[in-house]
Amino acid sequence: MKHSNLIVGILIGLVVAGGLFAWRGAAGQNASDATGATPRRELQIAHALPTGHPVHQGIEAFAKRLEALSGGRITCTIFPSGQRGSETECLEKLQTGSLDFTKTSTAPVSNFVPVFSVFSLPYLFNDAEHYWDVLEGEIGREILDRSTSLANGQPSGMVALCYMDAGSRNFYSNAPILTPADVAGKTIRTMRDPIAIAMIGAMGGKAEPMPFGELYSALQQGNVDGAENNPPSFVESRHVEVCKQFTFDHHTRNPDLFIASQALWEKLSDQEKEWVRTAASEASRVQRKLWKDGTRQALKTMREEGVTIHEPDLKPFQEATAPVIEEFATGEVAELVERIRNVAEEDTP
Repeated sequence: MKHSNLIVGILIGLVVAGGLFAWRGAAGQNASDATGATPRRELQIAHALPTGHPVHQGIEAFAKRLEALSGGRITCTIFPSGQRGSETECLEKLQTGSLDFTKTSTAPVSNFVPVFSVFSLPYLFNDAEHYWDVLEGEIGREILDRSTSLANGQPSGMVALCYMDAGSRNFYSNAPILTPADVAGKTIRTMRDPIAIAMIGAMGGKAEPMPFGELYSALQQGNVDGAENNPPSFVESRHVEVCKQFTFDHHTRNPDLFIASQALWEKLSDQEKEWVRTAASEASRVQRKLWKDGTRQALKTMREEGVTIHEPDLKPFQEATAPVIEEFATGEVAELVERIRNVAEEDTP
């Protein structure tokens, strides 16, 4: 009996001690918050690009700068190369709060926030200077701010922090593409974007949306005739091995977006948000320089690999795809198109 009472006493003591420990832990956390101390955070970033890509290097710059600004209280682990899924899958994880940050092109975001579809419209920007004048100006900031709300006004689960340079998207294949007629009858891989699909259709081709990771084998086996992307992605994905014709037609200039989870954002203090925004802004500038360097290196590699680079007259392409802008540039997007074109006119001497 005495033995049983001793055991019961020990158990009661453990329960009380455990409760006291838990209370003290919670009280300690609350006390820390009350004094303004910042809790340690270990955050996750995922994207679909390889580690040699300039965008990945820009994300590394963000992680290092955020750790420095926070005095080591915020650290980030990066999962590149599609380890956490495709761009759309990463966005979905962001929305559920199971991922903290991701990098994505604008096309997948437009499925949730339609205003981002403006970047998918073909031949909207005259050149890189026009493009960056828009992104760094009032229009670009407005579009970023719209990321937090779906079309119906409900929270999107996303907070777009900055743009990252992704150059322009261009055609590549094993047959030269010099006019829209050269696209006719060909199967071209595109992103899962209705505007990109319509653009290929307007030139007489067939769009084949598929995950980027499946494209190498599809090109190699002839399941698609070509694709479209920028030089660094063309080289880093090793598509340079299976396609030897690259056409600079600059049909779209889709920036990459660096996005935070709204669930994370609501947990951050004002100080932490300031650190994140500062790190993202600085990383964006670093990444733009890395992009220029990466593009120069990619072009050098392309020439070494025997790729023929074409720079055709763009007017026939613009004329062929004009109906796509008429079809998709409606409502708020139509207003943005007009404002973007006005930026170009303002810059004309």
